[in-house]
Amino acid sequence: MRPHAPLAAVLAVAAGPVLAAGLAGPGEAAAATSGWAATATQAVPVPAGAAALGPLAGSAPVSVTLGLALRNRSALDGFIAGAATPSSPDYGAFYTPASFTAAFGPTAASVDAVTSYLQRQGFTGVTVSPNDLLVDATGTAAQVERAFDTSLTGYALGGADVYANTTAAMVPASLSGIVVGVLGLNDVFKAEPAPLSRGTQSTTVPNVVAEYTPQGFQKAYDATGVATGSKTAVATVAAGALTAPIANLRVEEQANGLPQVPVTVERSGIPGAATKTANIEWELDSQYATGMAQDVSHFYYYDATSLADSTLARTFDLFATQDTAKALSASLGECEVEAYLDGSMLVDDEVFAEAAAQGQTVFASSGDTGAGCALAGTNGVPDSGPPMTNYPASSPYVVGVGGTTLTTKATGSYDFETAWTAGGGGISQFEYRPSWQAQVLPVTAGTTGDRSVPDIAMDANPTTGAEVYTTTGPIGVGGTSLSAPLALGAWARVESSYQDRLGFAAPALYAVYLHGTCNASTAALEQVCTTPAFHAPLAGDNGLYPETPGYNEDTGLGTLDTAALVTAVKPLVPPAMHRR
Repeated sequence: MRPHAPLAAVLAVAAGPVLAAGLAGPGEAAAATSGWAATATQAVPVPAGAAALGPLAGSAPVSVTLGLALRNRSALDGFIAGAATPSSPDYGAFYTPASFTAAFGPTAASVDAVTSYLQRQGFTGVTVSPNDLLVDATGTAAQVERAFDTSLTGYALGGADVYANTTAAMVPASLSGIVVGVLGLNDVFKAEPAPLSRGTQSTTVPNVVAEYTPQGFQKAYDATGVATGSKTAVATVAAGALTAPIANLRVEEQANGLPQVPVTVERSGIPGAATKTANIEWELDSQYATGMAQDVSHFYYYDATSLADSTLARTFDLFATQDTAKALSASLGECEVEAYLDGSMLVDDEVFAEAAAQGQTVFASSGDTGAGCALAGTNGVPDSGPPMTNYPASSPYVVGVGGTTLTTKATGSYDFETAWTAGGGGISQFEYRPSWQAQVLPVTAGTTGDRSVPDIAMDANPTTGAEVYTTTGPIGVGGTSLSAPLALGAWARVESSYQDRLGFAAPALYAVYLHGTCNASTAALEQVCTTPAFHAPLAGDNGLYPETPGYNEDTGLGTLDTAALVTAVKPLVPPAMHRR
């Protein structure tokens, strides 16, 4: 797999939430500063609408997370593809967290070099993650500026005081190639949960359900005749207090006659005050991941103290290093240029690669602004941001989930779908296409990325959304915040049907598509395949990308017919998973 695309090619469209002028690439920064080596953490441009408050006070506390480089990266990428390929010697293999760290993690000498450097610089609380990929530490702004040859500036933005690094983060030359990113140097870039509520409205369109229940989605997506997800543990990312979402999950389960699933909250991130809880998001995720699955062996909340990029890196890392949940939904995201600039894209991709090698899957919402990436105040408005995909849906080691408008028959069974106009999708300008996607679409030429988003889709239009139980009663909620947990719940059923032997979902989904009835399309330069495992939406677009035969950057491979997917994936199921 190729490295991330260079920033220079996308500056013209990166203005969005930040100003794009004056950004230097890593090589330029390194050349300009003798004795220092570049990292992936770039300077953060002045946030749009922000008022500069001057340099951040030297005594201000700042917590940082350093991402360390994986070893043997090309071998790791080959393994992830081979684990899902019947002809490969790696077929059916998976790594445990311990064996992954031994094979691909940083060396002990590299970890020691980083921790020793931080301690010499006066940082406290220096801790290393179990996989050796993340090193956390706390210092002052003055220590951060000195340790990473950067500068931190305070801003007033949206009624709050924030800070950001106005120059790129560097490390001493002795740590070159070891430290790939320094997270925590800004609290401007963060993912946003963005469920779209339609309140208690109803629709008068024939056979269009205003608010589906879990059983409604189960029937619509043909899940009622297959195994439940009872043998599979799943998870979701959340932030803040979860007392109310868990209580409301119990109310929803009772109201819909569903089993009470075991719930565990795994906390991550920097200890301290929790962020705004966005309860409706965490309620939506838990109720419709477990509801679509009907039952799961365990449900985990990976609860972050904030949705800042540095904190989310720790949260994703905890999911991978614990390796207790088979799959996770992330109903959140940010404009991918932000994750690229602060280095979290590179750091998180390493963690997602570990999860994939361990047979875990992350399903992430592709966003609710059509072919534009999400900006504050524009959620649900198509193409209101710059033409760019959302991260982490654009990661090659993640299954990006787009959105549709679902229509069912009078009996509740599937009728047809159209693309939801606000469903996120497009071509990443930073991430490159993984091998399993390259088999469906041609690899594009040029210097920018060619990873296409989404991979699949599910219902997301708030008009045909989910009935979500809140502290004030049930309301209708939609967005790709719904489609990601629906995909997670359906995948839990597929995994349970085969005793959790399928591993990372993305290669299997593309292989199922290519095992359909396929014809090479000269016009589209791609394989156009049809299979009962995927519903092809009939029409629609998300602004730039229309619904076309075969894969498209609107709804990906299509939506899931759960029963047909269970049947179609059978030839791809390894006889047994075996540890590396």
